[in-house]
Amino acid sequence: MTPELAWFKSSYSGSQGDDCVEVAITEQAVYVRDSKEVSRPHFAVGREEWSRFVGFATEV
Repeated sequence: MTPELAWFKSSYSGSQGDDCVEVAITEQAVYVRDSKEVSRPHFAVGREEWSRFVGFATEV
């Protein structure tokens, strides 16, 4: 069962509201969803994997 998630919009999302990614962080994982389609399924990745992804994405 997924815990109650506290979603927040990524600071890298577009300012026009067109490219919005929301994340929710728990002790076990980081959950990701499209803020325009919140009824669609979200996905989860481990915190270590998320950290590697963010590190790579901010270098590009």
